[in-house]
Amino acid sequence: MTQSIAPTSPATAASAIAGTVSTDTRRLSNGANLDKAGTQFEAIFTGMMLKAMRQTKLSDTMFDSKALDTFRDMQDQQVAQTMATQAPLGIGKAVTAFLAKSQPAVNQT
Repeated sequence: MTQSIAPTSPATAASAIAGTVSTDTRRLSNGANLDKAGTQFEAIFTGMMLKAMRQTKLSDTMFDSKALDTFRDMQDQQVAQTMATQAPLGIGKAVTAFLAKSQPAVNQT
């Protein structure tokens, strides 16, 4: 026997349809949140760049396996996060500046 659970309000229904995407922009009014978002964006971008470079397969290894691929993915994620915080490319700062332009409260502080 299965039961369906109906959303209780239109906002809840819209949230269920949209998935995990939030339209709440109150977080953008804080400069620290904008900086964190820029850093996270840079880490994601750098990770995608590293993944694309790995997919070129310029050299095939003799011991290629799923475990090694998983380890490389985890290693690339950590490298991307470290690059975003220690040696950023500048994309995160550009995203932060772009988002800050739309928030007058951030520009005043």
